[in-house]
Amino acid sequence: MNLNLTRIQHVGIPVADLVRSEAFYNRLGFTNVMSSTFQHEGGQGKVAMMKQGDIIIEIYQMPDPALNEIRSRKDGHIDHVAFDVEDIEATFELLKKEGFNIIEESPVFLAFWQRGCKYFNITGPEGERLEFNQIL
Repeated sequence: MNLNLTRIQHVGIPVADLVRSEAFYNRLGFTNVMSSTFQHEGGQGKVAMMKQGDIIIEIYQMPDPALNEIRSRKDGHIDHVAFDVEDIEATFELLKKEGFNIIEESPVFLAFWQRGCKYFNITGPEGERLEFNQIL
């Protein structure tokens, strides 16, 4: 099976304070290349894509502070690793056919980037979440 992965698209990190985290990554030489909001269980979350060279880190703040697990974790954590793909629909169908545990019923559109993106996630054997993403 060849998924035609082109690179790691981004690493997603939940944060308790998006402004504070953005300032931290700016100090490390990252630039905010995309900011947006998203809906989650009736609330509005915030996201920023921080980029340096070919590295993108997605920092996001959930709408409900209780969902920002980072507050209760001493060491923090990475939420997911995302891979760029050239054809999100074909990748979705291939992984579905191969029997992977896909979380979403179909690729999800987000109004991120200039023309949006589509993504879906699978879970690995230890519960890790791997995202497949196509920037449109």
